[in-house]
Amino acid sequence: MATRQIFLFLCLCFVVFFVSADGRSAHDELMKYGFPIGLLPANVDSFTINSTSGVFSVRLGGSCRVTLPPDNYLATYSNKITGKIVENRIAELDGISVRAFFKWWGITGIRSNGENLVFEVGVVTAKYPSKNFDKSPLCEGTRSSS
Repeated sequence: MATRQIFLFLCLCFVVFFVSADGRSAHDELMKYGFPIGLLPANVDSFTINSTSGVFSVRLGGSCRVTLPPDNYLATYSNKITGKIVENRIAELDGISVRAFFKWWGITGIRSNGENLVFEVGVVTAKYPSKNFDKSPLCEGTRSSS
């Protein structure tokens, strides 16, 4: 019985190691799939991704509020962000909201064609230059170490 538990524990450790210890960050994964790193704030604690299905989960060091360029929309990131990523497309996104027209809207998907990003909020879309997201934003109230 103890041998079986040790084996299961080692398997679990291998899966965790395989998913997150290959030296890649969540920001690296965004670039791998054709997205700029600035879609995620700088305070990513951990992430997992299923390389077959594209299902991912990102954990932040807490919820986060940022101002998004270029129109200075206020956005919030939950401490956990989930979705499904494939080349140039993020779908089933949960955990990112933006304030527009006096209301909070959940961003449900993002598409990239290299030069532009198209943000989906239900059936409504908004297009912005990818270069506006070249740097990861700091959460408001967080100071840079530089």
